[in-house]
Amino acid sequence: MIGSTYGHLDTSSIWVPRSIIISLLVSSIASPEIYQPALDFLYTSLRHSSIYTASTFETCWTVLIYAIIEVSYTYRFGHNPHLRLVNRNEAGSSTASPKPIPKMQRPKKRIVEGLTYIAPLLLLDLTLIKKFGGVSSHDMALSGNYDPSSLTKTIHGTFLAPTLHNFTFSSPLQTRRALPAAPPTSRELVLQLAASLFIYDTLFFGFHLILHHPFFTSVHAHHHNHREINPQITNQLDIFERLGLVLLANFILNIIGSHVVTRTVFVVVFVWLLVDIHSGMDLEWGYDKLLPEGWASGSKRHSMHHRVGNKYYEPFFNWWDDAYEWVCSREDKEVN
Repeated sequence: MIGSTYGHLDTSSIWVPRSIIISLLVSSIASPEIYQPALDFLYTSLRHSSIYTASTFETCWTVLIYAIIEVSYTYRFGHNPHLRLVNRNEAGSSTASPKPIPKMQRPKKRIVEGLTYIAPLLLLDLTLIKKFGGVSSHDMALSGNYDPSSLTKTIHGTFLAPTLHNFTFSSPLQTRRALPAAPPTSRELVLQLAASLFIYDTLFFGFHLILHHPFFTSVHAHHHNHREINPQITNQLDIFERLGLVLLANFILNIIGSHVVTRTVFVVVFVWLLVDIHSGMDLEWGYDKLLPEGWASGSKRHSMHHRVGNKYYEPFFNWWDDAYEWVCSREDKEVN
């Protein structure tokens, strides 16, 4: 019903962006020819760009997108105490006396954090051949400084396995990536993006459960070490956990054979969702408000996970968490 509420928020305004998103998604899947000229033009430009074909593009793109999104959320967090979850009561209304802002780092003081994140990924970028759906084994071999006739079958048979660059004096590092000849259709882009987010959400649910096992608590404890959840907590991770999450996302994109453009869009959506659930704010246009009620975990549910630590392990949606809680409740009833 238009005008219904999530907690304290009137969701009538949500129907505008929600309608736009639904229209774009439906038309992209049902009538991809509408968007193909734009995609053709965009991809032709990207494919001939030395920046986009660089092997380090995705790592640098991820850092750039994260910096833009996280800093914007952090600014809003610091300047809007009425949006912070800790300043809201159970009814969703702002409390009379807002709590002080937790200690946070300024962007210029987070250089070490950025280097810690980017260093291992750049090492992989500069030593491993990039393998994307729609790219021939011949082109992958050439990008890795190999004779295609000697490596084509090996690359084709081990698409998901890493392949080292052929290091020589003339080509000491993997500096470029081979790209597909043709752009994706809007249908491919939307379906691949949806599939990758769903699979990641599913696999991370299991991965997250493991991280909360007593054997792994020392690895994951750093992420929960804070007074109040806020946007900067998104990247407050042990280096091994951070690398594992990046490799998991990359693996999922590879197993579905996603187009390189899908990967570029995935980074934007993925980073936005991660920062949003760690925002510590109840935003009117949060993604949990844009999706149908009950589908998304959102910042409230993830904030609860950070407080109690024994529920709500799923990052973006609710389905596996709800199923897990149902199974646990059944087991409790049988025990009692």
